[in-house]
Amino acid sequence: MICLARTKYARRAVLAAAAALPLLLQANFAQAVDTIRFAVTDIAGLEDLQREYGALAETLAQTTGYEIKFTPVSSRTAAVEAMRAEQVDFVLTGPAEYVVFKKRTDAQVVVGFQRPDYFAMIVTLADSPIAGPEDLKGKKVAFGDIGSTSAHIGPMQVLADFGVDPMKDIESLHVSRNVAVESLIKGDIAAIGMNATHLASVRAKFPDTAFKVIARGRDLPNDPVLAGKHVDPAMIDKVRKAFIDNQPALIEALLKGEDTQKYKGMHFLASIEDKDYDYVRRMYATIGYPEYAEFVGQ
Repeated sequence: MICLARTKYARRAVLAAAAALPLLLQANFAQAVDTIRFAVTDIAGLEDLQREYGALAETLAQTTGYEIKFTPVSSRTAAVEAMRAEQVDFVLTGPAEYVVFKKRTDAQVVVGFQRPDYFAMIVTLADSPIAGPEDLKGKKVAFGDIGSTSAHIGPMQVLADFGVDPMKDIESLHVSRNVAVESLIKGDIAAIGMNATHLASVRAKFPDTAFKVIARGRDLPNDPVLAGKHVDPAMIDKVRKAFIDNQPALIEALLKGEDTQKYKGMHFLASIEDKDYDYVRRMYATIGYPEYAEFVGQ
């Protein structure tokens, strides 16, 4: 009887242990899953982040095993401060923002979002007497959002590259693109600074108007995904590898957004160096921010 009782007890213990094993494994798995707090500097609200980058986050989670949690930021400055406070781990941003992030947080580039035909240009009407940047001296030129790489500081650098001082030789205005085009058509301004994607959009919205490019700059550096210096190097390497090894799936997911259509035809690049952004640093110096330690207009 004693042996039988012991046998029954042993069996019950084994069954209990077997029943508890899935729960134990589940708990260990939950503890093993790391979370990445991810922000995008030009998308403020959580709902917009989810709409534009939700599919990318889901696919990246599948390819890395990490949970991707969006962290909305109200501004570029807020994003920098969040990274400095270790409240956000990875940030997708632009070239103009990168140099400030690097200066103030020593962030590391994880991967670059290479955008085709990403360069700044100066545009005017096709029948305008303005033939080149030198003809803009003393005239009004419109630019986009203050601090924008390809709609503000990039076009200003284009003028500087052609010998026109954007701080002294022209009268600069910052207005929305549609308002700028309407002002250009009316003759209230002489030209507009923008990028190739902007020009394609303008031509689609104003099909009865012909435009010409009087100057264009060199291709701009890539939009980087940055990691804070507090992030584990192993996590950074794993995320970088996921982007490079799963390009088709991640690009397809990225392009499910509306704002993300600017990345159509893109590639993810792993070999990104800090010196690639020296041209952006020249832009900051051109507009009077040689320290590039703060965002223009903030």
